[in-house]
Amino acid sequence: MWQPEPGWTPLRPGGGASTVGLWRTERLGRGVVVKRLARPGEDEPTALSDPTHAGYWRREAEVALEPEVVAGPGIVAPAYLRVDEDEEGVTLWSEEVVAEPPPALQVARALGRFGAASYTDVPWAARRTLVDRLAMAEARGGWPTLARTTLADVADHLWQHRGHWLGEYAAGPTGRLHGDAVPANFPAAKPAPGGREEVVAVDWQGFGIGPVGTDLGYYALSTREDFEVLLEAFLGGVRAVRSGLSDDEAARIRTAATVMCVYSATSRAEWALSRIAPGEGALHGKFNHPSVAPYLRALQRHLSQVEALLG
Repeated sequence: MWQPEPGWTPLRPGGGASTVGLWRTERLGRGVVVKRLARPGEDEPTALSDPTHAGYWRREAEVALEPEVVAGPGIVAPAYLRVDEDEEGVTLWSEEVVAEPPPALQVARALGRFGAASYTDVPWAARRTLVDRLAMAEARGGWPTLARTTLADVADHLWQHRGHWLGEYAAGPTGRLHGDAVPANFPAAKPAPGGREEVVAVDWQGFGIGPVGTDLGYYALSTREDFEVLLEAFLGGVRAVRSGLSDDEAARIRTAATVMCVYSATSRAEWALSRIAPGEGALHGKFNHPSVAPYLRALQRHLSQVEALLG
């Protein structure tokens, strides 16, 4: 049975359902991050073994074996040093990235450049990032906990019209997605040829091909910057790569970002509330619970985007 080596320092949890753990160690005087991925068992969801599903278990190992697929522009992976595979799973060794995290607008612009650039298609890229996430919510009965709150009518409208908005979401330009665009996954920036900087991105388990704007919509949930400001930076990155971006394409990118933002925020609020709802006390008294409040605040901050999908 695989075990971390003595002396490895555990790091924050990260990655998807197949991530066993994350550790820091040193090798030849250099800081190294070790990530362990577990091969799914026969009794685990088949989605984990589907290379096109958002939850595919070994996608980050594929990125480590073919790093040129995500080698910019805009964002890049850290240097992978080793990929060790055995019957139980895969162990990834990558360089430790220690630096001042880049500001949110730089990350947004970098995500725009990355999403708009030409790319090599690969069979192990996620194909249905938002569709797969909503399918998991559907398997749990939709958003039943939100139906017990003052957001009931809004949540019901969004849920009933999800097919329409998924169609609108998919109608725009297509490009590469990091797939888990949260600030913790963008720890540093580094110089690149031409005087530019590339943002270093970690945790590539969600890498995929999909609507340009997906990463921006998800990233907006975890930053303090206004959605419109982030979107402008993102579109600036897109235009840096696609100089002929039309107004219609820009509008469709906005729609993709808005749909990803709203449906992700609502699903996250449902998930957080459903975890504490069975406990004692009225549901409304749990809105300020520390495991719930951040998700409700994120939804509240994006009411303008919610309203855009209600009209």
